[in-house]
Amino acid sequence: MNANPNHIKLVAVDIDGTFMRTDYTYDIPRFKAALARMTKVGCEFVVASGNQYYQLRSHFPGYDHELSFVAENGALVKAHDQLLFSANISREAVEKTLELLKMHPETKTVMCGLKSAYCQRGTVSAEFFEAMKKYCHRLQWVDDFAEVDDEILKFTPTVPAEKTAYYTELFQEQLNGALVPTSSGNGEIDLIIPDCHKASGLERLVQHWGITPEQCVAFGDGNNDLEMLSYCGRGYAMTNAEQNVKDAADAVCPTNDEDGVLVTLDQLFPES
Repeated sequence: MNANPNHIKLVAVDIDGTFMRTDYTYDIPRFKAALARMTKVGCEFVVASGNQYYQLRSHFPGYDHELSFVAENGALVKAHDQLLFSANISREAVEKTLELLKMHPETKTVMCGLKSAYCQRGTVSAEFFEAMKKYCHRLQWVDDFAEVDDEILKFTPTVPAEKTAYYTELFQEQLNGALVPTSSGNGEIDLIIPDCHKASGLERLVQHWGITPEQCVAFGDGNNDLEMLSYCGRGYAMTNAEQNVKDAADAVCPTNDEDGVLVTLDQLFPES
């Protein structure tokens, strides 16, 4: 891919372990300067994450409307302030998933909806609820998942980290295509509708803006970034990424704590 900024029309970044440092900060002035240079040459900046839209938006106060979002691992897509897509899991698939999760009480589940995310009383601790607020700024307690009135975008069960592969395989087998598991690290597994991932979200934006995948650049560090890194004309893995992610990428950039995304954006979109 040509590194000339005039040829890059979309830059997509994962958040945790990629754009944000470990302490959940980033160099705001440096990013705003890079964003201004990108905007000048007609390049869109897309935040692509498994996290909730409201959480992602909060990292860019006052200028979130300048950005676009692929949230909930592709289950929600916004082009600036325009909602392009929201997944709506069928009632049948919701019920099937709830029954399966009930059979495995060691799983701690967040059910993610369009209006809010939800935890069911009696299944997770108050500490877990508070910890999940880091990723879901709109999070509510409910007595019964089955009674929630919302469009359900995905489920996120947290499992013992050492059992991630076991549960990923179990969900794949038991849900039989109704929902598909994708691991986002730390024992968190997203259950999403088939063919719904970060790359499918980017595809919606690409079509919306009339550009091509070859004109896109992506940054990521985890397994849920693999489709996105492959889809885009150029994919960067962070130095802190897992080896299989580095293998799937075209290049490796510095770690998230070394501002690897911003370092690379400064190279791709240099000051004139």
